[in-house]
Amino acid sequence: MEYKDYYQILGVSRDVSKDELKKAYRKLARKYHPDVSKEANAEAKFKEVGEAYEVLKDAEKRAQYDRFGSNYQNGQSFTPPPGWGQQGASSGHGNFSNFFESMFGGGAGMGGDDSFFAQGEDVNAKITISLEDAFNGAKKAIRRPNGSTQTGTLNVKIPSGITSGKKIRLSGQGKSGMGGKAGDLYLEVQIAAHLHYRLDNKDVILNLPIAPWEAALGAKVTVPTLAGKINLTIPAGAKSGQKMRLKGRGLPGKEPGDQFVVIQIVTPPADTDEAKEFYQQMSEELSFNPREIIEKVL
Repeated sequence: MEYKDYYQILGVSRDVSKDELKKAYRKLARKYHPDVSKEANAEAKFKEVGEAYEVLKDAEKRAQYDRFGSNYQNGQSFTPPPGWGQQGASSGHGNFSNFFESMFGGGAGMGGDDSFFAQGEDVNAKITISLEDAFNGAKKAIRRPNGSTQTGTLNVKIPSGITSGKKIRLSGQGKSGMGGKAGDLYLEVQIAAHLHYRLDNKDVILNLPIAPWEAALGAKVTVPTLAGKINLTIPAGAKSGQKMRLKGRGLPGKEPGDQFVVIQIVTPPADTDEAKEFYQQMSEELSFNPREIIEKVL
């Protein structure tokens, strides 16, 4: 059989340190891993690299290998001494070469660096959704982010009641594992700005314009919510900035948010002679000074 120079296979010197050995192995394992490599002989090279590391990472196997093989060149005809394979023998899985099995009597399998092969890396990305999708829940088809295990589109289920900053975990949709399972994909949710509403965690806030006479006399008005329109009673004497709470009308959940209606009094424009005359009449007939409190301080 042919002698295998494990140091040459990994591209390291015979006095290589344990850390440098691992670094060299990982670099070559990435290069030749069958799941990602485009090399024609990737699988064979990957097994060869794993076998070399299996020997050299183990202090006992490396010492045995160094004692007997220091005078051999890679590819040179090699015959081990009788009984050599009994040293350090273990039940193998048939993944190693005849040279390895003759030297060591089999091995633990092509595991290499177990921590390196355990699992692929997780991938983090962002997904922007509408407020309506956050309220109702939705299914979205998105392009897979860079680093995911596959390309193309991915169907994502948006749970009802999710808030900005929360993450959706998609198992196995991260980076491919090097011999282990793929990592996960974490999508951080961002809720897009809305034309009418704004969010405060699970609470929904709506500015509601009303006329001066509705604020003064009270009124019943129609108010939009994410679940549909409702009728709301404006109390007489309402003021701008006053908040009215609609319990449970915010984002759903175990503890649903509320909707807050913020009253905004809108003054009609004095853009006609009639309107100007009406405002002049009000100023003369109504005894009203909106700056009274401030003037007392001054």
